[in-house]
Order: sequence, then structure tokens, then C-alpha cells
Amino acid sequence: MLTERQQQIIETSIDLIDQKGIQGFTIKNLSKEIGISEPAIYRHFESKVMILSTILDSFKQGMSTYHQSKDQGSCTTAEEQIKEFFSTVFMMLSIKPALVSVIFAEEIFQNEAALSIKVREIQDANEKVILAMLKDLPLNKKMADTDLEVFIILLLGSARLLVRKWKGSNYSFDLSKKGEALIDTILKAIV
Repeated sequence: MLTERQQQIIETSIDLIDQKGIQGFTIKNLSKEIGISEPAIYRHFESKVMILSTILDSFKQGMSTYHQSKDQGSCTTAEEQIKEFFSTVFMMLSIKPALVSVIFAEEIFQNEAALSIKVREIQDANEKVILAMLKDLPLNKKMADTDLEVFIILLLGSARLLVRKWKGSNYSFDLSKKGEALIDTILKAIV
């Protein structure tokens, strides 16, 4: 459980990365933004890597909690589950758009093995959940022989591109609404 100050550091870090990129994410800039000394930051987190690790852990925990809640007796169809999964992701990002700059920026983590592993774990967990849903999806005849991994790439890749466009447009459109239309269209093509 994070302290109030740690939560403030995390939130400010996400916003700082969103505004200034990873290059602008320094302890000096972070301390200025919060209004506390650099040593005060280090009392709460031993390094920038620990801050980034905590951000990823928080997102991973949120997705894990979502997945667990869906595992407990949800009796919707596979198609409805896929729609709900992506709707939840789009909603989470709509609530905190600055997360896009951290969660969808693997290049930030490429030089830190521990962070790269965390990003991969998040992706693997999401792919595993989607794969389970796809196995129960009644595919149309033309798609019946298609490897389910292709559909995972189609769904996640399309969603990722949409999120990037949303960020690139300075969040000028309703991500949840466009996301719903995107996922509906993909599902209509394959079911």
C-alpha cells in the first residue's frame, strides 16, 4: 500500500512523463513539480526506476483485479467479454490519459531489464485472457482456420494504434466511443 506522499510522487511522475517525455522525468524536475527536496523523493523511492516499477505494478494490479473479477461467475458470451475487456482498458486510459505515455512506451524501459520484464508480464497476462475469450468465440467459416494469435495481434494492435492516435490528437475524440466501434467492427469481421 502506498503512502499519500508516494501516491503523489507516482501521479506527478506520470504527468511529468506525459508532458516532458522520459528525458524530462528527472528527480530534480519531479521535486520541483511537487515542491519538495530531491532527498525527500529518495526517502520514498530509492530511484527513478523504482518509481517506474511502481507505476507498472499499479497498472498490472489494476488489470489483474479486473481479470479476477471477470473470472468469478461471469456468464456473458465470449464476444461480450472481449468488448467489456477493451471497454475497461479504454475507460481506464480516458480517466488518466497520461498513463498512455508510460504504459504504451516500451522504449522507456528497454535499458532496464526489470522494467522490460514487467511490461512483458502485463502484455502476456492480457494476451492470455484474450486468448481464453477467443477460444470460446464462434468464428465465421472464413476465419475458422486462422491461428488465434493473429486475432490477438489484430485486437491489441488495433487498440494500441487507436490509443496512439488519440494521444497524438491531444485527446480530441472520445476514446471509449471510438474504441467500442473499433472492437465491434473487428468482431463483426471474424465472427
